Amino acid sequence: MERFTYTYPTKVYFGQGAAAEHLPAELERFGKTVMLAYGGGSIRKNGIYDEMKDLLTRAGKEIVEFSGIMPNPTYAKALEGAALARERGVDFILAVGGGSVIDCCKVISAQAHLGEDIWELEYLKNDLPPQGIPMGAVVTASGTGAEVNSEAVITYEEKLWKGSVYGTFPSFAVLDPNYTLSVPRMQALSGAFDSLSHAMEIYLGHSDADNLSDDLALAVIQNTVVNMRRMLADMGDIQARGNLMWDSTLTETGIFKVGRSTDFQAHHIEHQLGAYTDCSHGQGLAVIHPAYYRHILKDAEEKFARLGRAAFGTDGAQAAVEALADFIKACGLPTRMGQLRSRVEITPQVLRQVADTCNLVETGPRTLSRDEIYEILMECM
Repeated sequence: MERFTYTYPTKVYFGQGAAAEHLPAELERFGKTVMLAYGGGSIRKNGIYDEMKDLLTRAGKEIVEFSGIMPNPTYAKALEGAALARERGVDFILAVGGGSVIDCCKVISAQAHLGEDIWELEYLKNDLPPQGIPMGAVVTASGTGAEVNSEAVITYEEKLWKGSVYGTFPSFAVLDPNYTLSVPRMQALSGAFDSLSHAMEIYLGHSDADNLSDDLALAVIQNTVVNMRRMLADMGDIQARGNLMWDSTLTETGIFKVGRSTDFQAHHIEHQLGAYTDCSHGQGLAVIHPAYYRHILKDAEEKFARLGRAAFGTDGAQAAVEALADFIKACGLPTRMGQLRSRVEITPQVLRQVADTCNLVETGPRTLSRDEIYEILMECM
């Protein structure tokens, strides 16, 4: 195991009624003006908006609303939010939503306190922003684990780029499984598959023998598969939704990633696919993973065999990958590019651009060439 130092800044409140129980005390710690940030308006329909606004009002806060944060949040939307936060003197940001809302708010928070462009700071000057506006997260759609890290996945449309921008850690996160009950079936399954992907990508990175991180990741992989099957049988299974919510959060606390390297090549491929097509992240991963794993199967046979035994009860590496593919199909997730909802037609030319611009990972079972990534993408057509 490699050397590491571990600490964590985000406090997690888990369980039904957690917001009403814990938000008042948390809000007392911050200033008067609060940005209430959310997405397309679903929280207005399911009652969460009214609950959050009531809690903020009773806490004596002045509310600045910032809505319309889209799936695959854009850099322009984050800059818009940062400008509003500066203009209104926002003291605290409450992000209410899934990973897209929370990620956008991390960048809003950091950019609002910067005198320069955050993307240029990180990618041209190789530096990170200082502490931004304090923020907290109320999770209404789980899967990304965005509520417990500072990494934001942002689409910079003008550059045809999708990747990580590092902003502000949420100081707290509220995880109430009840809030996820109104999430549509496909969105809930897509989020759960993103969580499964995180655990698999951690597990398949470089690690030494008998590494605790591998065992933890395998446990989450197994638990996620079990609870996705429970949710498939009953979308109202609140216990399964709670288990999936905690699987997602726990995997992204960083504790699984210390003392080892991770893979995340499938994520990097999907990020660029999303930059060109705006497809659902979890659904894009579902299409890419089996094809990618068939390519690296012989480079990590023992690990794949262990994964198969833990998650699917299979024997051997090949059987594990095919069991994963069958599981994706059983979930009703897309298995081909043509099944993804895309703003553009996904053609070989588009996939060539994706392959030529995505990040290449050197800490997975094997470093891929751009031509091999193109082959993987074409096998998904």
